[in-house]
Amino acid sequence: MVVIHQLLTAEFMERLLVLLLIALCSIGTEFVCYGDVHLMNCTAADREALMDFKVGLNDPENRLSSWRGSNCCLWRGILCDSRSGAVIRVDLHNPYPLGFDSPKRYGFWNLSGEIRPSLLKLKSLRYVDLSANTFQDTPIPGFLGSLRNLQYLNLSKAGFIGKIPPTLGNLSSLQYLDVSSEFLTSVDDLQWVAGLVSLKHLEMNQVDLEIVGSNWVEALNRLPHLTELHLSSCSLTSLASSLNSVNFTSLSVLDLSFNSLNSGLPDWFANLTSLVYVDISSSSLHGRIPLGLSHLLSLKYLNLINSKLSVLNRETVAFPPSSILETKPRACLLTEEAVTVSLVRLSSWVSLLSSTLDGE
Repeated sequence: MVVIHQLLTAEFMERLLVLLLIALCSIGTEFVCYGDVHLMNCTAADREALMDFKVGLNDPENRLSSWRGSNCCLWRGILCDSRSGAVIRVDLHNPYPLGFDSPKRYGFWNLSGEIRPSLLKLKSLRYVDLSANTFQDTPIPGFLGSLRNLQYLNLSKAGFIGKIPPTLGNLSSLQYLDVSSEFLTSVDDLQWVAGLVSLKHLEMNQVDLEIVGSNWVEALNRLPHLTELHLSSCSLTSLASSLNSVNFTSLSVLDLSFNSLNSGLPDWFANLTSLVYVDISSSSLHGRIPLGLSHLLSLKYLNLINSKLSVLNRETVAFPPSSILETKPRACLLTEEAVTVSLVRLSSWVSLLSSTLDGE
């Protein structure tokens, strides 16, 4: 009877622990809960690598207080493989970036310091997110390009400065890359991007790409799986007028807003037949709108605010039903006068004539 009682007690405690973990998960995302994580143990090598990585971090509010004990799978921000126990995710992003909430919450979650190369010892690492922290006056470490299994890398608005290392182009398994900055980072040549053959999502907002010229289009055109491209406020100065072939036809989201392209909208743009969302506002675009845009049947949102695009000879460009057009005309009237409404929902096929029109 004593043995039975002990077994029942052990079973009860195990069930109670499971229920407790489920309850914690339901409270909010600040708790790191991943299914059967309580049943796995991380490897000693991964635990030591994480402890060394922690040494380089400044954590004034002791955000990483859970980083102790032998099972690093239970540590905040860490996810382990359910079979091997190998660390596959390091997620230390600041969920309360400056301006999002009270400064106290931002300060508690904020990390700074050094990104130590001990991350390379995490051989199964697939996911790294250090976004919205303040690694001030620190360049993006070039050794991150040696994390060959990495599929997700988010270093956005984390205070990094200097050149984005071209070694990131070695990450052939990477599907998501966000290195958006606050005008603190730059790129001289984007050819390394061609090595990201698995990439689906790329964000480089506020990264200085002025020196790149029009070569950025050719480089990104080598990424056939790319579905989202965000290059807002990148000081882009030109847009390739022609392409031998258009390969990034999977592109569904395109943001080139707030650049100085000083060019027309090229005809190859109409070959991006998967486009759903396009923002080319305030990018110094001018000239005619390609008639081929009427064939973009998936297009739902188009922002042309502050553009100087026009339709020659009052030809029309039709867009699908239920599209959203952000431009200056309220009703796409045949007029040379700019008007000032920003949002129109197109419930039927209409003619887009842009914010200015050429002649009678």
